[in-house]
Amino acid sequence: MTILKITYREWKRIISLPVFYWLLLILPPLLFFFYAFIYEKEKVSDLPIAIWDENNSTISRQLTYMLEQTECIKITHQIKNISELEKLIKKGEVMGAVHFPINMDANLMSNIPVTVTLYTNASALIPAKLIYKNAAQVIIMGGSGVMLEKFVKEGMNYNKAMALVQPIVLHTYPLYNPEYNYLHYLVPGLITVVLQMLIIMVGVLIFNYEYKTNTVDELITTSNRSSINIIAGKTLAHLTVAWVNFILVAGIIFPIFGLNYQGVMFNFFILFTFLVLACIGVGFLISLIFKDVMMSTDIALFYTSPAFVFSGYTFPRWAMPWYDNFYAYIMPYSSFLDGFIKVFNMKLPLKYALPEIGILLIFIVVSFSASYLLLKRLIKKSIMSA
Repeated sequence: MTILKITYREWKRIISLPVFYWLLLILPPLLFFFYAFIYEKEKVSDLPIAIWDENNSTISRQLTYMLEQTECIKITHQIKNISELEKLIKKGEVMGAVHFPINMDANLMSNIPVTVTLYTNASALIPAKLIYKNAAQVIIMGGSGVMLEKFVKEGMNYNKAMALVQPIVLHTYPLYNPEYNYLHYLVPGLITVVLQMLIIMVGVLIFNYEYKTNTVDELITTSNRSSINIIAGKTLAHLTVAWVNFILVAGIIFPIFGLNYQGVMFNFFILFTFLVLACIGVGFLISLIFKDVMMSTDIALFYTSPAFVFSGYTFPRWAMPWYDNFYAYIMPYSSFLDGFIKVFNMKLPLKYALPEIGILLIFIVVSFSASYLLLKRLIKKSIMSA
């Protein structure tokens, strides 16, 4: 069968041409393990902070102890002024500090408002937010505890005192990643965005590299001068290689790092296949429009490099300017990511990702149809010049 001949021919090119086997067979596993090992610890913990205690009371010491018991905070320094804090932050020895003011205990007992100051190095945005989250929880809880103890000692009923101290009780239930686990959150996204980039980078070389290796006429002859045979054969070859990488990710990487979510891999596979086909189609199209290898690879890099930033994985797309939103939606990865979050992170049935699959299908139909027309014209010119 002609399509299988083209497929077999493309497999041989993938294995024999360095630009192909490096991008499709060698780099993917190296990058997968590299990204997974970055977040091996899963969660940020033991962030160093300093304590600036001008109160030096039982209350301030108790709050200091409570801060030390939190998962994210580790008290490493005692300081006496803001200058010491600035020096420690500049040296990278602490990420922030908590300041307990003079007369804090006396003011609390006298119902005078007390200001406890939290300093954070906000240039490290995520650690600063984690320190704030843990410190704020401790300070609020500690302050409420002091007032509760005071009211009870004055003879107030415990339940009434609790209602006065904490009139509204808030319970939070983080869903889908309750432990704020970086490994579970970032690694799957990083791996899939790398795969998109590599597949498109190889895709833009699929046809113009035939010119570079002077094998265009051979390809046309092997295909019986059929653009459908060429597209189908090459697509099947690159799709199967992508499936090999999927098996590597789902069967090896994810289980090793505890990411083998039960019941979601089949849906993930379906969504991944649509992403791969969309990327192959985009690569075909660029490769047929720009026959110069350097030009096509530059365009592919420009097109794929900002995929992770524009995808909405770390910053919501709705908060971006309209032109950035537009750029995000002309990349297959953005739609794939929306569906991926539903079927992988949220473990929803595949039907919830049908809108995203529909958008990926539009990418596939448009890119493959345009590639077919361009390739058909290329074959016609080749026949006429023969």
